[in-house]
Amino acid sequence: MLSRAAAPGPLPGAALRKLAAWLSWFWLAAVFLCAPAWAGPAEGACAPQILSVRMAPSADGSRPAEGWQDTVLPDRWRAHWPAHTGAVWYRIDWLRGCGGHATPPAPVGLALDWISLAGIVYINDDLLWQDRSLSEPFSHSWNMPRFWRLQESSLRDGVNTLWIGVHGLAEHGAGLGRVHLGDPALVESWQESKVWHQRTMFIINLAISTVLGCLFFCIWLHDRSQHASGWYVLTAFFWILFASNMLFTEPWPFMGTLLSIRINLLACLLYLACYGMFSWSFCRLRMRRTGWILMVVQVVMALSVLLVPSPWLGKTAFWAIVLGAVIFCCSTLYLLVHGVIKRDFEPIVLSVSTLLCIAISVHDALLMAERIQSQPLLAYTSLLMMLTIAVLLARRIASNMRRIAQFNQELSSTVAQACDELSATLAREHALALDNSVLQERLQISRDLHDSLGGSLVRSIAVVEQARDPLDNTRFLSMLKLLRNDLRQVIDSSAHIESAGVHSPQALMAPLRHRFMNLFDELGIVSEWTIPLAWRTAPSARVCLALTRLVEEALANVIKHSRARCARVTLELPEQEMLILRIEDDGVGFDVAAVQQAGLSVGMRSMHVRMERLGGSLQVISRRGSTVLEARLHLQAACEAEAQDSLR
Repeated sequence: MLSRAAAPGPLPGAALRKLAAWLSWFWLAAVFLCAPAWAGPAEGACAPQILSVRMAPSADGSRPAEGWQDTVLPDRWRAHWPAHTGAVWYRIDWLRGCGGHATPPAPVGLALDWISLAGIVYINDDLLWQDRSLSEPFSHSWNMPRFWRLQESSLRDGVNTLWIGVHGLAEHGAGLGRVHLGDPALVESWQESKVWHQRTMFIINLAISTVLGCLFFCIWLHDRSQHASGWYVLTAFFWILFASNMLFTEPWPFMGTLLSIRINLLACLLYLACYGMFSWSFCRLRMRRTGWILMVVQVVMALSVLLVPSPWLGKTAFWAIVLGAVIFCCSTLYLLVHGVIKRDFEPIVLSVSTLLCIAISVHDALLMAERIQSQPLLAYTSLLMMLTIAVLLARRIASNMRRIAQFNQELSSTVAQACDELSATLAREHALALDNSVLQERLQISRDLHDSLGGSLVRSIAVVEQARDPLDNTRFLSMLKLLRNDLRQVIDSSAHIESAGVHSPQALMAPLRHRFMNLFDELGIVSEWTIPLAWRTAPSARVCLALTRLVEEALANVIKHSRARCARVTLELPEQEMLILRIEDDGVGFDVAAVQQAGLSVGMRSMHVRMERLGGSLQVISRRGSTVLEARLHLQAACEAEAQDSLR
């Protein structure tokens, strides 16, 4: 990440010293690499001697017969004829060195620094070389050092003449660079060095810029919020567009020379603008108004260079470049001051590297203006910027890796703590679940005791009360055995239901019918039992147990409270999954709402709880002479309720 990466810590003093030493060594290494090529080719004892250099303008491109004047190379003819556009011929008379009757003369090599824009070369009257296009649009030989090994057939004893016709525009600084004559091996070696610095290094520069631009473009495509990556992509694009002009030797297609000059200046100005935005964005500087205002100013200057009329192009381009360079330098200095004040490593490194690039640009500008003699260093700026960005990105990656490691450590400790807390919580929940299970079992046992054993006790009490004569021991023993059996049924209710059989409704109700009919006969209560022969859908053991407890509690209430003369038990199966149990009596009745609000009837609560736990419903309607208890149960809902209870 470029713009969202965590900000590294402040820059210590030792890091400042290391940074200064690193940049100084880089600059010294660049100077050391370039120093051997700054001097021209060495001249031997028998080197050719240049006698004179003269120049003359040509209206039609041919050699002029008059108008010759002396000059010194390198030369730009704007100093002699500011408005001249077309061709100027240079005549160089030189004397071949060494040689006599006994020894042949030494071979001669010829090298030209540059020709701006296009040219043609004659040695005496023999054509040596010419550019492909000597008219608009011109070929581009202004950054192309050239070398020839002169043929003996073209040379004369004594004075020879080198004719060089230069075709170009005064606005483009048309003219001729230095001319070197001497030993072919020495001159060729010098020319190869020039080609390395002026062309090969620019190819390497463009390759590095292209690779970095593609890298940042991929980062920007992956995350559009990485504004620094986007600005660097634009910076690399405009730099490639600008620097490629130094490698092309032929005119651009469908484009004149002036238009190509305008586009080159436009690319230069937009490069400065985009690089300034990149440096601020890369170092996370807030650039809201200031940055965008500077950007708009530079874009306006670039468009003015593109649209200004040709007569004003020179001055407009000069002031646009000067103003753009001033803005660029000021933004770089601001970045440096900001880094020093905040003691931030990244702004300092980036700004110092940028200042070195500015110094190199000034050096090359002085070189082009013939103020100094040296080799161009502009191509080395890509190496400097690549090294700078590599250092900064490596530092960010290392910082992010440390943060990731710290985050992983914190995450591990947090997860371990969360696991411990979760284990403790699960243990507490498990303990609560166990307590709740025990409580539910106690409640279930109490309901079963009330509904089963309580009903048996009620029946036994009723028998004793209704007996006219004292009961003998055999009858008491029978009653006690019945209570014992009911207690066993409570202890193992499921096994009891299964042993009783649930394969049919009558098998389920038979024990209850037998037990209560004997008691009803003794109490003088008429009972009716309407039970179907078979199930439509067999209920579960839990449903059968609930039905049994419901009938027991309801009939026990009939015996205890109703004073009824008739009781009716009905089991209906109206649908495949539906079951309806209805118990009716003709007793005195009771106030259902009052009993439910008072909460006095344990049996009523027990019956309601049993039906609710199975997903069913219980409805009680009572008035004097008629009490109806109706339970409705859907077997599918009962199965789902049992499954939920088992999960609990």
